[in-house]
Amino acid sequence: MGTRPNSSRIASGRRRAPRTAAHARGVGLIEVLVAVLVLAIGLLGVAALQATALRNSQSSLERSQSVIHIYSIFDAMRANADAARGGAYNMPLTCAVPGGGSITANDQRQWIQTIQDNLGPTACGQVRCDGPTCTILVRWDDSRAGGASAQTYSFSTTSRI
Repeated sequence: MGTRPNSSRIASGRRRAPRTAAHARGVGLIEVLVAVLVLAIGLLGVAALQATALRNSQSSLERSQSVIHIYSIFDAMRANADAARGGAYNMPLTCAVPGGGSITANDQRQWIQTIQDNLGPTACGQVRCDGPTCTILVRWDDSRAGGASAQTYSFSTTSRI
């Protein structure tokens, strides 16, 4: 039978330094810390992305609501077309809720109140009719979408009554 080579020697005759358990544990700990750091940075990025998506979603909702409000006053004006063509619905850009009384004044009051309920208390509206052609403007504060800077957004539509 052959002789067994010495376990502390390699075929070339050099000895290998034995690895210690403390050395192996330290390398694993560094790898875990780097992985946790990468994960934390990734989660912060996801949180920032979520916040931006919420802001943009709110801005998109307000723009859609402004279009709905414009068409709602157009519908009220079409129901009272003679008064609309005669200029009874005309009103300058106003943020104050007008008083009621007549059909046109009640329509304007309800319209401005609904705009302010949905788009904020600083929302304003304007109606301008030149005969059968009417232009409606809605303006509101959209600073939540733009971050810290105050941003006023307006939307206007022209239609025939």
